[in-house]
Amino acid sequence: MKKVAIYARVSTDRHQTVENQLVALQAMGERLGWVVVAVHVDEGISGAKGREQRPGFDALLKGVARREFDLIAAWSVDRLGQSLQDLVGFLADIQARGIDLYLHRQGLDTSTPSGRMMFQLLGVFAEFERSMIRERVMAGLDRARSQGRRIGRPPMPAGKLESVRQALAGGAGVRQVARLTGVSPTAVSRVRQSMVAESQSGTV
Repeated sequence: MKKVAIYARVSTDRHQTVENQLVALQAMGERLGWVVVAVHVDEGISGAKGREQRPGFDALLKGVARREFDLIAAWSVDRLGQSLQDLVGFLADIQARGIDLYLHRQGLDTSTPSGRMMFQLLGVFAEFERSMIRERVMAGLDRARSQGRRIGRPPMPAGKLESVRQALAGGAGVRQVARLTGVSPTAVSRVRQSMVAESQSGTV
């Protein structure tokens, strides 16, 4: 018998309940002879959130790492994540550990030959999606350049830049300078790197 982990999730804007998903998946498990060893739930959490903001999904992935089950059952592909690339990455991770996936609404079961074929097709579509996104980004950048718009981060105001440089020169740390000046720690780090480079080149 297959050891199965069930994962269910609903967002705050969904009328469907976690209970509806669990009832359907548990009924399917009874028909197929699954042994449900874990049930993980995220309620009122968007699928666009990362693993650290989805405790149920995080617990599921920890079970994957420990190979606590043979198959993961979920109501639909969008319960796992919001992008095709996320799904393909997730599938690759669990299959590397010998764990299959069952998606109720899509009728996908990677433990079957047809399900494995669908998994291969998903990989093709994910690559297509990446290419389309890349092309749209490049087209947008080209259009912005042709219109004379600046590409990249706006420059830091001269007065604020000087405040950051003085604070760093006085020995303050990056986070302290960020708090004092209202500049992000990343931007402060870039200024510090620039100051180090200037010092090494002898320009200051």
